[in-house]
Amino acid sequence: MQTTDLLNERQTTHGSFEMNAIVAQRLRALFRECTSWHALPDVQKESLDMIATKVSRILSGQGDFVGHWEDVEGYAALARKACTR
Repeated sequence: MQTTDLLNERQTTHGSFEMNAIVAQRLRALFRECTSWHALPDVQKESLDMIATKVSRILSGQGDFVGHWEDVEGYAALARKACTR
């Protein structure tokens, strides 16, 4: 599959890259404004960043695309593994 074909295919499920960038960056900025952000381990921070990406795809593309929701579950499970209590 050529890059152009892949990008066209992803736009149907993920929405425009530009809109995804706006939504994801705003979510990440909000996360970093929270007082407990700096206390989180890197695994949980990265999981939240990836979840922000997936949420932006849900909001910008097809909200009923099951792969987006499976990815959110996966990143949440990885963050849960990093919990110490």
